[in-house]
Amino acid sequence: MESAAAQPLLKAVLWDMDGTIVDTEPYWIEAEHNLVQAHGGTWSHEQAMQLVGQSLVHSAGILQRAGVRLEIREIIDTLTAQVISRVRENVPWRPGARELLDELFSAGVRCALVTMSEAPLAREIVASLPRPYFEFLVTGDTVTKGKPHPEAYLKAVDLLKQADPQLTVDHCVALEDSEPGVAAAVGSGAVTVAIPHLVPLPEDARRTTWDTLADRSVGELEELVRLRLGSRESAAAFENVN
Repeated sequence: MESAAAQPLLKAVLWDMDGTIVDTEPYWIEAEHNLVQAHGGTWSHEQAMQLVGQSLVHSAGILQRAGVRLEIREIIDTLTAQVISRVRENVPWRPGARELLDELFSAGVRCALVTMSEAPLAREIVASLPRPYFEFLVTGDTVTKGKPHPEAYLKAVDLLKQADPQLTVDHCVALEDSEPGVAAAVGSGAVTVAIPHLVPLPEDARRTTWDTLADRSVGELEELVRLRLGSRESAAAFENVN
């Protein structure tokens, strides 16, 4: 059995999907526009940007208010089917995502997918990858509260703990592109890296921000975890002194 000192600091990376691994947001926006237009309404770029990173249930409610006369479930199924159709034509990978996934896999770092897309689309993306990078998927249809609520990330950490009881959220890095996603990751307590894509993110000292995943390494993620654990140890030492 490994001693605590011998165990790796970085134990898992929790990946958002849309906008982080794949640039599917344009597919979602196209599907939203088509659906609203089919019901006689209009859908602006500004309205579309408000849905980036949100749960599909939340987004479907906004689309209903934009004039879509369908039930929530029908809206989700319609949008997802169109996005899956586009993904089958072309998977639009984000820069550096596949390379970092491959490096993490080779280094033995566990990865989980934490997305508000539902399982059919998530499985489609995962099946397009060359290796079994993800240990499991936490999708929007497996949680009761979507991002920005931290439930999805907390669920992922709990699942990771089943095989490694010594794992804590401080050993996990979450990669996100959107404001709701970043809020969920930060709220869970995971070390959070924001990689803004379509929508700029407000400044927040609780996270790290990278322009891109291109040329990023496992070593850089390990350093973020080391800094987090070091700050925890410093805080504990200060409390003991006082």
